[in-house]
Amino acid sequence: MAETNKVLVVGSSNTDMVINMSRLPAPGETILGEDFFVVQGGKGANQVVAAARAGADVSFIACLGDDSFGKQALAAVETEGIGTRYITVLPNQVSGVAAILVDRDGENTIVVAPGANGLLTPEIIGRAKGAFDDAAICLLQLESPLPAVVKAIDLAWEREIPVILNPAPAGDLPEELFQKLYLITPNETETEHLTGILPVTEEDAKQAAYLLVRKGVTGVIITLGSRGAMLVTDDGSVLIPSPEVVATDTTAAGDAFNGALASALSRNLCLEEALRFANCAGALAVTKSGAQPSLPYFSEITELVHRQ
Repeated sequence: MAETNKVLVVGSSNTDMVINMSRLPAPGETILGEDFFVVQGGKGANQVVAAARAGADVSFIACLGDDSFGKQALAAVETEGIGTRYITVLPNQVSGVAAILVDRDGENTIVVAPGANGLLTPEIIGRAKGAFDDAAICLLQLESPLPAVVKAIDLAWEREIPVILNPAPAGDLPEELFQKLYLITPNETETEHLTGILPVTEEDAKQAAYLLVRKGVTGVIITLGSRGAMLVTDDGSVLIPSPEVVATDTTAAGDAFNGALASALSRNLCLEEALRFANCAGALAVTKSGAQPSLPYFSEITELVHRQ
């Protein structure tokens, strides 16, 4: 691992349009919402901000449109002190947007229009190869086109940079990709998509994770919501419980988890310590509304870690 705490995030950036409501509508149903607000989001942008707030030196590879949403997104990551050299602004393109519905229990439904995110190509990744030179960790998701994700993983693999893949949203992956991953971090739905096993029980989670380990992944972390996260490697398994909190909005909880996990590993914490740190970040995120506004800072995370 590089002797820096630099985290390189490759992924998407969206503008989130959020409506709070008493309950989520059924198919074909129209209901009246409550609060409406616009915030920055997108799994890549969320995770890059989460990693920065969790203490890492972060750079971001992404595509934005040259519209007002893109300008706002770029300004937002610059405000967080994130390296923007490898963010590509595409002329005459719209930026990604997401429509998010959130009920009073904090559960959500999300629809994403990718916009410029869908134009992130292997060629753009290749032109950004300098971003990989001193990275300690490379973090990716699946809101970007798969060929670009594969190219980024290949560049990291060639440089012996550990790769964390958050396979969200759920999608099919080339079999040869798994052996190039240090960690894969699916939630319950993504675990079922990848393995055919829904991790209802702890034993289910172990069984599903071992299927992925046998594909060549060094470690599998299955996030189980309020139950915590299951870590499985060739050396065994451990369930790290999540702190008990009152959920307000689960949007970006997984992004908070993954960004904090990458940050912790970039600081050479062991896997279990990094997982406890990430669990606390994810728990804190559900106590606030919105994607990036909910992402916790290093001091908040460490305080909760020490209370556990």
